[in-house]
Amino acid sequence: MEESKLTEIFKTEYSKLIAVLCQFYGVKEIQIAEDIVSETFLTAMKTWAHNGVPDQPGAWLRKVAKNKLLDQYKRNKIYENNILPNLPNEKAHDHWKEISENIIEDSQLKMIFVVCSPKVNDKAKICLALRILCGFNINEIAKAILSNTETVNKILYRAKKKIKEEGSLQLNLTKEDYEDRVESVLRIIYLLFNEGYYSSLNEQNLQVEICWEAMRLAIQLSQKGFKQQSSIDALISLMCFHASRFDARNAGDSNDLTFYQQDKSMWDKALIAKGVKYLNQASTGQIVTKYHLEASIAYWHTTDHPDKWENILQLYNRLLTIEYSSTIAMNRTYAFAKANSVNQAIEQASKLELKTNNLYYCLMAELYKMKGDKENEVIFLRKALGLSKKKQEINLIKSKLEQASQ
Repeated sequence: MEESKLTEIFKTEYSKLIAVLCQFYGVKEIQIAEDIVSETFLTAMKTWAHNGVPDQPGAWLRKVAKNKLLDQYKRNKIYENNILPNLPNEKAHDHWKEISENIIEDSQLKMIFVVCSPKVNDKAKICLALRILCGFNINEIAKAILSNTETVNKILYRAKKKIKEEGSLQLNLTKEDYEDRVESVLRIIYLLFNEGYYSSLNEQNLQVEICWEAMRLAIQLSQKGFKQQSSIDALISLMCFHASRFDARNAGDSNDLTFYQQDKSMWDKALIAKGVKYLNQASTGQIVTKYHLEASIAYWHTTDHPDKWENILQLYNRLLTIEYSSTIAMNRTYAFAKANSVNQAIEQASKLELKTNNLYYCLMAELYKMKGDKENEVIFLRKALGLSKKKQEINLIKSKLEQASQ
């Protein structure tokens, strides 16, 4: 099995195993849960390298994790001192005959809520959830929260230390606790989907299983009857629109076609219809979140309406007032070029000055291409190439350079 597929298996199973281990072992000992899962993955890598990947890798990992947990109990006598008194008339191993899908679903979503405690600051709760419950590595977290690895390491260290010393995360949440934490949980699910949809670091840009995992969590969340239902529906809508293009995006030799290279006939019409359904449901609420706006932008991309780009531009304008990011600013500039003036869009893009961002130079190249200025298109494509590290991005830029040089 190729490395990217192994990474995908590990990332989706990591979150499930951590969630279940914390339920049995206590949130206070998050680090021990992480260590057990890390040991499980090391065992898998060694065993699978010789014997091949099993037919059900998830079940294999869960069995090994269960055994390692029981070994840990025996080694430090936590079972006798802490676990047994809380399990009257039962033995720990009776609970571990099987880590069922129901146990995983209940544990995983609950643990995201647990980590999103108000006793933990916003950045720390997102870092903890992405690391412990979503399996992100430090570099991926840094990219997701627009920070650096040193800062992320410090945030995680302090948060884990505080949890261990104070026992600040409680498993028994009230209805009010759940309601108060929905916004943070949505943010984490959103970041999880984004990493699967376009990986900032992994060579394989699209990691479908991670996207489906995020969608599963969002749909599970939507069935809980929270007051923030419209925000949840908006996020599900956004994910449906993006997921509708998975097959089209994976087509071709590059296995990662851009939006405009895709065969629209390959878009999943059922998922688009589901996206429209959830977007309509989301529109009945009284608030407008970034998920509403991004879902609406994704919707307009599925249409050929004459006012498509003007609508997308206005949505980006509103989105920037809610949450500024360089990606949103670049996308907004492209929409401005399509709706209004390419020359003015180039002026606006020049002011962004994202000189270390390869996607910024790709945007500038695309704007000059729209203008018919091949000389500047080539200049900016070469700058983008110099900053690109992923093989697929390099190949795509080289292909554009070849076309522009003809």
